[in-house]
Amino acid sequence: MNKELFEKRKKVIYDLVCDKHYVPMKAKELAMLLQVPKDEREALSEALDALVLEGKITCTKNGKYQKASENLLTGIFEAAANKPFGFVRVEGRQEDIYIHENNVNGAFNKDTVQVRITAQAQDGRREEGEIVNILARGFTEIVGTFKKDKNFGFVIPDNQKFAKDVFVPVERSKGAVTGHKVVVKLTSYGNKNKNPEGIVTEIIGHINDPGTDILSIIKAHGIPMEFPKEVMKQVESIPEVVLEEEKVGRKDLRDVVMVTIDGEDAKDLDDAVSLEKKGDRYYLGVHIADVTHYVREGSALDNEALKRGTSVYLVDRVIPMLPHKLSNGICSLNAGVDRLALSCLMEIDSKGNVVGHEIAETLIHIDRRMSYTSVKKILEDNDEQEKAEYKELVPMFELMAELASILRSKRRKRGSIDFDFPETKIILDDKGHPVEIKPYERNTATKIIEDFMLITNETIAEDYFWQEMPFVYRTHETPDPEKIQKLEIFINNFGYGMKGSTEEIHPKELQKLLERIENTPEEALISRLTLRSMKQARYTTACSGHFGLSAKYYCHFTSPIRRYPDLQIHRIIKENLNGNLGEKRMSHYNGILNEVAEHASKTERRADEAERDTEKLKKVEFIEDYIGEVFEGVISGITNYGIYMELENTIEGMIHVNNLLDDYYYYDEEKYEMVGKDTGRTFKLGEKLLIQVAGCDKITRTIDFILAEEDGEEEF
Repeated sequence: MNKELFEKRKKVIYDLVCDKHYVPMKAKELAMLLQVPKDEREALSEALDALVLEGKITCTKNGKYQKASENLLTGIFEAAANKPFGFVRVEGRQEDIYIHENNVNGAFNKDTVQVRITAQAQDGRREEGEIVNILARGFTEIVGTFKKDKNFGFVIPDNQKFAKDVFVPVERSKGAVTGHKVVVKLTSYGNKNKNPEGIVTEIIGHINDPGTDILSIIKAHGIPMEFPKEVMKQVESIPEVVLEEEKVGRKDLRDVVMVTIDGEDAKDLDDAVSLEKKGDRYYLGVHIADVTHYVREGSALDNEALKRGTSVYLVDRVIPMLPHKLSNGICSLNAGVDRLALSCLMEIDSKGNVVGHEIAETLIHIDRRMSYTSVKKILEDNDEQEKAEYKELVPMFELMAELASILRSKRRKRGSIDFDFPETKIILDDKGHPVEIKPYERNTATKIIEDFMLITNETIAEDYFWQEMPFVYRTHETPDPEKIQKLEIFINNFGYGMKGSTEEIHPKELQKLLERIENTPEEALISRLTLRSMKQARYTTACSGHFGLSAKYYCHFTSPIRRYPDLQIHRIIKENLNGNLGEKRMSHYNGILNEVAEHASKTERRADEAERDTEKLKKVEFIEDYIGEVFEGVISGITNYGIYMELENTIEGMIHVNNLLDDYYYYDEEKYEMVGKDTGRTFKLGEKLLIQVAGCDKITRTIDFILAEEDGEEEF
């Protein structure tokens, strides 16, 4: 749609609705009054919806449009889990608006709403508001457990923020029986006295069937699994090898020694590295699969990749952004075959400065596929057998470790934060049951690749920033002062502190903290809480810097197989290299990139949430086998409801305040402590306690602890 014409249409409607003689009327009546042809009435409806979203006009319950009678705010309603109240998040405002249960007025989690402020913030309390309009529903489908009665059924939502069960007439249940996990399309959202209603559209499986639990999470987050027919048809026409005509005009790097370094089970190998040293200069090549050669703009394949936004990595499977023929085939940099790449060739001095670089479309040939484990054995363990196996490559690996150390040191000096804590590795049996949960450690090899990818992403971003090209950057904003203050109180319990104001914390202070806690028992916990205190990184078209990396320029260039922003900027770079980025194409990208960046940020969050949900679920399943056992845990959070405890293997649960039986406890918000009213006993962040596993709930994915009575503790 022509944007200028759309804005003119909105202005005409707004002027009419604001006229003192205007009487509230429905969209059909407005169309007749404005003499809008039938084929343009959908565009009229879109203009009306846009004005409502902007808070300039409102739509009454009977569908009549009128001028907004007061200054309303538009935001997203976030319901509290298992509670009747919630909050409205308004873009651009630091604090959410608290919505009392009496003022929710039929809104559900993730609904786009208009809210009226009813009480200003004071004495540490948030602003309060009332929802006056529901502009768009956040959910049209939900996933839950079916319960059958004689003449009807109902679905108990998995999402604890969807507070009501959904009524399903028996003829609309698709034959579901008690215990089935189902997808329900909502036909009514109900009211104060009536539950929502819906139709069962899919039976996922029985709650006890292996794999049903993970599939339910995938469906609940709306993550597409199967590729549409038109996408697979397009994939069929893509060759399995690089054709001779595709090699023409590319920089031929097939004689350059290069390797891929990935996990043993990785199949989508989208980055390769090469390195040599001449004098005191390092010549680093980072070679990224040229995915855009096969994924053409506007094709079915491209549209599906944009829709997905990212590959999703769950505990038992990967849901790829691109079909396997691409991600594991022609776009995967497999050893021993020719591949098309987009390479960043950097000249780096002995201090880690990139003193020159070239970006080129290249033709490459990988010499060896390496694993992190093998490279670690060579560099850390000095494993003679491994060194003999890869003897011709050992000097290059040693050079890689040397350069990576220089690059890491340079980043640390400027204040880049290095979260060197183990991620969770969940081992499942063939039925999907967790049998082991352990830390997934970073090592020399993983750090080398990380360091090389970081310098590449910075180099590309800086180049295109100064060229003033339309681009997608990876940005990370300064943390909220309130969260930094909470972190400071937490680390004080361990005897640590930070210099400077919490209002404008410098990343260097957080990096110094992480250096001080290195190799201490509390390292993993403080690292995680430091990470939680930061804002979430996102994709933007403005280059506003990356706080965590203390970098002025940053983008995602190195993984176009699994991230759409990388694929998008590859397309821009290639057009620029070939002299095709004229005024028309610049205008095209300026018109689409904001939406691409925003959508990519949303799909990334969706993937992260699904990953967290599957991890939580498997941790609950794992701890089921240890109910009654005693472990040592660390207090990782305190709220009015209780004390959060984290175990050594990253499993987290809560001691509910009602289970602190020796006194009446209250939460001191200023000190972030749980305090006994009569005994004066306090529980502080970071304190170690012996706790007993009291129970767990797979539906809510929560674990309950109580204080242990006996001495001693178990080990996993």
